[in-house]
Amino acid sequence: MSTTYDKIKEIETEMARTQKNKATAYHLGTLKAKLAKLKRELMTPAKSGGGPGEGFDVAGTGVARVGFVGFPSVGKSTLMSKLTGTFSEVSEIEFTTLTTIPGVLQYKGAKIQILDLPGIIEGAKDGKGRGRQVIAVARTCSLIFLVLDVLKPLTHKAVIERELEAVGIRLNKEPPKIVFRKKDKGGINMTSTVPLTNIDQDVVRSVLSEYRIASADVSFRCDATVDDLIDVIEGNRVYIPAVYVLNKIDQISIEELDLVYKIPHAVPISAHHGWNFDELLEKMWDYLNLVRIYTKPKGQLPDYSAPVVLKRDRASVAEFCDAIHRGILKEFSHGLVWGSSVKHNPQKVGKEHVLLDEDVVSIAKKK
Repeated sequence: MSTTYDKIKEIETEMARTQKNKATAYHLGTLKAKLAKLKRELMTPAKSGGGPGEGFDVAGTGVARVGFVGFPSVGKSTLMSKLTGTFSEVSEIEFTTLTTIPGVLQYKGAKIQILDLPGIIEGAKDGKGRGRQVIAVARTCSLIFLVLDVLKPLTHKAVIERELEAVGIRLNKEPPKIVFRKKDKGGINMTSTVPLTNIDQDVVRSVLSEYRIASADVSFRCDATVDDLIDVIEGNRVYIPAVYVLNKIDQISIEELDLVYKIPHAVPISAHHGWNFDELLEKMWDYLNLVRIYTKPKGQLPDYSAPVVLKRDRASVAEFCDAIHRGILKEFSHGLVWGSSVKHNPQKVGKEHVLLDEDVVSIAKKK
């Protein structure tokens, strides 16, 4: 009886053996779809009555959640305890942190939850180690810090990215612009607004038939690949920004450091000496896409000590009111805004108005 792992291995071997060209595109498309379905089986835990797991359900606090992922002993725990003051067992040997240790980092007035995700290692996606639970927590993060050892960054980076890709986490990517709708009848209708260079109607059919979908509308608005199409059909992918934290720069030369700076999305640091943390935090803030809004009670000065922190794409006046108290909107008449989101200071705005970083808002209630 071959297990899911064996089946995955078989398909991966078959794909490695197959040459990529026009003639094999259909075959490869089918294999990729089969592979995605098997991997989904692995990701959804078996429904068996087991005892409660330990240390892996983390209550959300703060406005955003940053997960630290990396091989054992790359200095994740040192970095976290320096940033937050939470102490995760630090050692020079591999595999010390076995449960998620949450800490809270205060930055620019925002509370950001920091999670140490125990060493994701090769095979985590196959449920080895505590892999599967780590991955479930990783999927809920707003940002992932991939902590790498600067002496062996690229080998580790490739392995971790592959592990995360395999469980449906896409780093620093936008969701593909593909609109996919299942229908009851009418066959497969495929349209595209851009020329498709990686995929054609036959490949799309092969993938859909593997999913037993006979009728659907598929509209491509980008030059997509087979993998993009499978991601959209599976529908359980998460797109998370990531920063590569290259630790232990105290062990390399200045020339090597210049090279390291050329890696995209990377920040070199030394957790042990606390070097370059300000750049790391600045980048974190940037990638989290947060805005700070200051409140101004009527007739008083703005309160700059405790900003209301919102996501940039969800920063309307209505969301600002909800963040303070659910009841405010019922009595909301209009808002007065000072800052970069308005032409005049102050400007009278309605609840749909979108706020920008460091705006000051005063809420007027209905009389």
